[in-house]
Amino acid sequence: MNTTEKLATHQKALHINLDAKKYGTFAEIGAGQEVARWFFHVGGAAGTVAKTISAYDMGVSDAIYGPCERYVSRRRLQAMLDYEYRLAVERLAATRGSKSQFFALADTVATRSFTRHEDGQGWLGVRFQTECHGEPSEIIVHVRLLDKEPVREQEALGIFGVNLLFAAFYQYQDPPGLIGALLDNLDRERIEVDMIRFAGPAFSGVDNRLMSLQLVQQGLTDATMFTADGEVVQPADALYKKAVLVERGSFRPIINTTLDMLERAQEQILQEPEMKGETPVVLMEMTLRNLLSESGIDHQDFLARVDILGALGKTVMISNFGRYYRLAAYLSRYTHKRTGIVLGIPSLKEIFDEKFYTDLEGGLLESLGKLFRNEVKLYVYPWLDPADGKVVTAENLEVAPNLRKLYDYLLENGSIRPVTRHNIEYLPIFSRDVLAKIQCGNREWEKMVPAAVVAIIKQNRFFGYQETPVGDQI
Repeated sequence: MNTTEKLATHQKALHINLDAKKYGTFAEIGAGQEVARWFFHVGGAAGTVAKTISAYDMGVSDAIYGPCERYVSRRRLQAMLDYEYRLAVERLAATRGSKSQFFALADTVATRSFTRHEDGQGWLGVRFQTECHGEPSEIIVHVRLLDKEPVREQEALGIFGVNLLFAAFYQYQDPPGLIGALLDNLDRERIEVDMIRFAGPAFSGVDNRLMSLQLVQQGLTDATMFTADGEVVQPADALYKKAVLVERGSFRPIINTTLDMLERAQEQILQEPEMKGETPVVLMEMTLRNLLSESGIDHQDFLARVDILGALGKTVMISNFGRYYRLAAYLSRYTHKRTGIVLGIPSLKEIFDEKFYTDLEGGLLESLGKLFRNEVKLYVYPWLDPADGKVVTAENLEVAPNLRKLYDYLLENGSIRPVTRHNIEYLPIFSRDVLAKIQCGNREWEKMVPAAVVAIIKQNRFFGYQETPVGDQI
């Protein structure tokens, strides 16, 4: 069939029901059996549904899938997929194994209710065979349900689950296309997908970091995260009720200055009484704008950056937050503890440039109100002005005269915090100059980046690395 054609939800469910090879189990907890309902509703469910189950009671759920601290969690979803897929194969392989591709679809979800008024959220996953007797592959996702009525959340969940199962069966060979199809017959006003992970033989060549990037590129979410070892994580799991320190950059490559900014800010935030000994989660954020070039986003270039950040032990966030107040608002979903944003003087100048806020009714004042609404502090690293050699700090920065008192208030109030310790030798180093030296074979760049990064760039020939000066090549 033509999988590029967008089908209605009932067409997808019916197509699966009429595909004699697809057979398996639906296990759903927390929002009714909204996915399974579609397959009964369109008819022909006997061709697809081996079993449906909703272990709604926590005691029943624990008895089947084992005890769990949180019932709407990745761990619970994984237990559901493990149990239901294994049981389906054990019970049906002898009679149907030669003609069936078995699957288990599971979800565990919390929607709005009489006592729960925040946005719904949940985990969904499908484990499936792409051939009879084959080893299974798997897709798991985390979603936020954004409708304001429970019945609408349930409806969106059902449509999404059908999309997930259909895409797994018929679009697994095109993971970016699969991701794009997850919101068929839905939109971002109703559902957000902020984490996806592919595993198994059907996805042996898939890099889940690139799939995280796809979520942001295709507009399924505003931000996604993965750890230093490349494991994708759901933001709430990493950030919930924790202090956060985030540095935005292109990291092409990460230079001594960039790392010094982060380390000095981290030292400073750890000394603040409000932290009470807590260590912040450290994030390196790249926006889509940081990644774009004239030819679009170069995936190999992107992976080079995250490989380097991973080697330095850093967790990476990919976002579409052009403005810092949007980043601050996003982080406030998960924590109201201290949030530190590390930035240099050029970025601070942009924050106080009124021309960037003409689309906001309240202009610059509205943006600053959103930026500093919670426990957000800007940790500002000095900058060496290449025009006159002057070192500019948060304390001597010149702003527009009409903003002077406002700026001084934020500085005196501690919303803007100068990074007081820095390595003055690093101030003349700029990423664009380092990149140019890497690409023309000028070895001076090796003194401008962390030693561990030098070895990685050379070994993998990242960023157009030239071993000898371009003019000396034959």
